Amino acid sequence: MKKTIIFSILTLLCGSAFAQKATIKVTNDEKTQRQEVVEVSLSAIEKKLGKGSNFVIKNALNQEVSYQKTHDGKVLLDVAVRPCGSAIFTVEKGNPREAKVFVTGRQYPERVDDIAWENDRTAYRLYGPALQANKERAFGIDVWVKNTPDLEVEKRYDVELSNHPAIEKLKKEGKNEEAHAMEEATTYHYDHGYGLDCYKVGPTLGCGAPGVIINGELILPYSYKTYKILDNGPLRFAVELAYCPTDMGKNKGVVEHRILSLDKGSNYNKMTVWYEGLKTGAQIAPGVVVHSEDTESIILGKDFALYADPTDNPAAQNFQIYTGVLFPNGVEQTVMRPIEGAPGAAGHLLGIKHISNNEKYTYYFGSAWSKNDVRSLTEWKLRSEETLAALKNPLAVSVE
Repeated sequence: MKKTIIFSILTLLCGSAFAQKATIKVTNDEKTQRQEVVEVSLSAIEKKLGKGSNFVIKNALNQEVSYQKTHDGKVLLDVAVRPCGSAIFTVEKGNPREAKVFVTGRQYPERVDDIAWENDRTAYRLYGPALQANKERAFGIDVWVKNTPDLEVEKRYDVELSNHPAIEKLKKEGKNEEAHAMEEATTYHYDHGYGLDCYKVGPTLGCGAPGVIINGELILPYSYKTYKILDNGPLRFAVELAYCPTDMGKNKGVVEHRILSLDKGSNYNKMTVWYEGLKTGAQIAPGVVVHSEDTESIILGKDFALYADPTDNPAAQNFQIYTGVLFPNGVEQTVMRPIEGAPGAAGHLLGIKHISNNEKYTYYFGSAWSKNDVRSLTEWKLRSEETLAALKNPLAVSVE
């Protein structure tokens, strides 16, 4: 009996070491409104509530807000903070409600191993080993524009791929008009009211892939060799990839590692790159392709490069895709570099920086569409500069 009482008292005392609530404070020191996903330390929350505790997060109006736990021990919150203000959130023990998914992605083995991902603004894809095996030369990152916050990628793949056999059957039967009509109605290369794929990649960096310069030559990695999805919504998608670039001279056997992520509400992805096995000096060179139809719509800054891409059919589409790379950690130079062997491509806008073996470098790449949330290159420059300023001056986050 005494042992039971003592055990109960000890349990009570141990339990009382943890609070029932914690407070998250997000502070904005800048004179501009901020709306973005922030990272909160999960261990800091668990230090207050107890390790492994289930919890809900509420805003200042006592409304429950959605959050995401990440693979690297963070809790993600989508916050709005007034200029020179603070946002307060309360963390309580409890079971959170199911969250609406704003960001997601996966591998599509049914479409030659594409890895595609999207948020509420736009979508992207990387090309996989099955495409490389088919000898198609597509190296960089593709952009799929959209003008809806809803998730579209899964539906686009499903509609396109599920109708392909019927289209081929009609063509074999000589019913070309019917085949063309079905193709127009189902392909994601046409806008059916929600966006489309009209961005040309080919043997280029596309939108934001990293190149590496060795002995003056820009080397573009082909398709990824391995991948691991680290986080998959509702507020962030993250994937780790390994590439094995060829034509590296004395640096044979080099492995390029990438971790990229995309958050809710952001026009820009985060990319961290490092090279394993570099034996000689190299320069990392992330960038965006410049197409021959428009070589004038370019803005180069000391730590960013922006472009208004004319799409794969400028005269018929009559809209633009805005692309860019941001370098909050700095580069040695930003340049327009010509390219050979890529039909329709005039060159790349690059940020160039020397890199050592296993040295990690982080930059950001992204896009917008003139039929959605950015209407001109001038507006894209403003959006990009504000994003760059926010990256250099992150919101302060504390757990109390």
